[in-house]
Amino acid sequence: MATNRGQGGIQQLLAAEQEAQLIVNAARNEKLARLKQAKQEAEKEIAEYRAQMEREFQRKVAASSGDSGANVKRLELETEAKIHHLQTQAGRISEDVVQMLLKHVTSVKN
Repeated sequence: MATNRGQGGIQQLLAAEQEAQLIVNAARNEKLARLKQAKQEAEKEIAEYRAQMEREFQRKVAASSGDSGANVKRLELETEAKIHHLQTQAGRISEDVVQMLLKHVTSVKN
């Protein structure tokens, strides 16, 4: 009878071990499923964020390229105005500069 009781205890331990193994496997599978779901959600959020940043970048590019033509035109006008101003100034004082150079070149100093 002692051997039957010993066999019964071993059978109980084996059954408990199998049940524990099933519980551990179920928990492991559930953990893997949650990790997979979290990864999918993170990838979805990343894709949404990337799309949002891309839209914002394209909006800024479109806005700056529209301004680029206006900036080029404005810079061309400013450059032309400065060139005209310099030519006017040079024309106005060129005779004085020539007279000053001639005076310094022709005068003799000891």
